[in-house]
Amino acid sequence: MALPAIPDELLVDIFLRLPTPGDLIRASAACASFRRLVADRSFLRRFRKIHPPPLLGFLYPGQHRFHPAVRPHPSAPAASAVALAADFSFAFLPAPARNWSVREVRDGRVLLDRSRLRDAGDGLEALFKEMVVCDPLHRRCLLLPPIPDDLAASVVDQLLIEGHCFAETFLVPPSNGDEEAAAATEEEGTSFRVIWMVLFEAKLVAAVFSSGTGKWRAFSSELLPGFVLSTWMVLFVSRHYAHGCFYWVSGSTEKLLVLDIQRMEFSMADHPPGARHSGDDVAIVEAGQGMIRMFVPKSVSNSRAKLAPRRKLGRLSARAL
Repeated sequence: MALPAIPDELLVDIFLRLPTPGDLIRASAACASFRRLVADRSFLRRFRKIHPPPLLGFLYPGQHRFHPAVRPHPSAPAASAVALAADFSFAFLPAPARNWSVREVRDGRVLLDRSRLRDAGDGLEALFKEMVVCDPLHRRCLLLPPIPDDLAASVVDQLLIEGHCFAETFLVPPSNGDEEAAAATEEEGTSFRVIWMVLFEAKLVAAVFSSGTGKWRAFSSELLPGFVLSTWMVLFVSRHYAHGCFYWVSGSTEKLLVLDIQRMEFSMADHPPGARHSGDDVAIVEAGQGMIRMFVPKSVSNSRAKLAPRRKLGRLSARAL
């Protein structure tokens, strides 16, 4: 008597519990029915959500050099293969390729920028650079359009008033809303967003570029008091990401600037109480059960500093996470 076939729902549940993508690939090679289930887009979304992508290595900002993970790290074989196959010299970018600088790496994509080839001589090279997002493994790239003129003009006007600012551009991890939108399109996994922001002492200006629309959209131009940004403290602003929010820490210990990437809204949060000196480096990391922790330098007897978990942040964002 033949045994009944295992229902697809049960097979999917089993495949979701496989520990690595390599195990999933080997399972899909067993038979056509397994491959059909594994290749389904909804299954792959669920698998990626449960299994974070492996660490393959580091691409340092400002460098065109990839440092792959090495043994005994479990990703060492895959990292070595990527190092051989990908073009981390970025020779496929618009020439001259050597002028591009790495700004950020996220989800296999690299954000680079360079000064405008035809510099207007207005001293705004650091704010309005050419930007490109690329995939060094498949040698594909997308040159981002310039920041819209009206948004750029508002930044220039504010800069004339204040004389200094903090500016950066960075890739945005997908939010829950992005995953739902991707499920309805054939281009799942290929979309991305880039945020450009300029922070003044009295104003914050930000815009988001979507690869889906190919355009920049302003989403913030407001006053957020409490985030100290004096001239010398610009050097001590750092950005961190945890549980769907970006956090900016200034040299001051008073406030944190928070961006909820699902709602695309900025807010201010109180710094956790505790000893931290102006200019101290910190790290904000994800903890269990949706919690977030801040690591701050802790003085020890030999006068050296070490990172120690000093305060639990809870979940800080505009949603009072």
